[in-house]
Amino acid sequence: MGYRTPLFDRHRALGAKIVDFGGWDMPLHYGSQIDEHHQVRRHAGVFDVSHMRVVDIAGDDARAYLRRLLANDVDKLKMSGKALYALMLNPEGGVIDDLIVYLLAADSYRLVVNCGTAEKDLAWMAVQAEGFAVTIRPRTDLAIVAVQGPEAIARVKTVLDDAAAAAIDSLPPFSAVAMDDTFIARTGYTGEDGVELIVPGDRVVELWDRLLAAGVGPVGLGARDTLRLEAGMNLYGNDMDESTSPLEANLGWTIAWAPEEREFIGRAVLERQRAAPARKLVGLVMESRGVLRAHQIVTSDSAEGVGEITSGTFAPTLGVAIALARVPVAFAGVVQVDIRGKAVPVTIVKPCFVRRGQAVINHA
Repeated sequence: MGYRTPLFDRHRALGAKIVDFGGWDMPLHYGSQIDEHHQVRRHAGVFDVSHMRVVDIAGDDARAYLRRLLANDVDKLKMSGKALYALMLNPEGGVIDDLIVYLLAADSYRLVVNCGTAEKDLAWMAVQAEGFAVTIRPRTDLAIVAVQGPEAIARVKTVLDDAAAAAIDSLPPFSAVAMDDTFIARTGYTGEDGVELIVPGDRVVELWDRLLAAGVGPVGLGARDTLRLEAGMNLYGNDMDESTSPLEANLGWTIAWAPEEREFIGRAVLERQRAAPARKLVGLVMESRGVLRAHQIVTSDSAEGVGEITSGTFAPTLGVAIALARVPVAFAGVVQVDIRGKAVPVTIVKPCFVRRGQAVINHA
């Protein structure tokens, strides 16, 4: 038996197929992964993401500590509530984890890290905190639900009080606001509009029930994966890990190179890679029948080397197979994927396929 979120009994009551995910017993789907995918793209769905770890960082050196720890620069966070997508790197430039960091107040930040890397992250953060006046507080008392889809905001507002509902109306993307004991963040992992709600664990069941009563459908990890892949969003452990640099994972935009004097962990290696990149992360679209899968080999008739699919799936919104793949930088146009010994043509595109429910496929 793995770890369980406060919503585990609700998942079982809804008939969810439970699977192990990073040591947690989590719902894969509630009957139909495809239906849940379309629920989010067309209406609104709610995900239990309480397995993810909230970590609060505070202290006189919190800002300086995070500017050293993260490749992105928390100095970009000028106002309380603003959020930043950031990577925590090792000295070789590999990705220890990807996370979101929020500015709560002066010298106070909130991080949300992945469940499968949480203990490793905390150990690394503790080591790197040496010499800094900071406290690192894992918030195991908190739970998270994500409500996503074109109707998400409207439906969430019906289950919150008037002040919180009004706050959502003025909340820009990638920002958050704390309303009593509810932390409302305009963030997500689907390519749709929506919010992530962080609440005390003893309140999340009531919130979940109210959301379902408001017409928000429960969605499992299966649809979460197809939704994020359609949106071109990386999954830690598939599309990036400690052996992969941000420059090889289409995440160069998360590196704050300026100011040059900021010495974040991994910077020296990334500076060298920046001058002569060898690999890149691209999108693939396959028009023929079949499904693209992780670890399938990618080759090109016009360039040397081989690539590998890091994430692949059938895209329910598009009706075709799509993938993310790490390939030599010279790969372009039509390439081939080895599917059971057969070279199947696929097209390289920019690694984003769907945004706000609409196809956005652009050739790389």
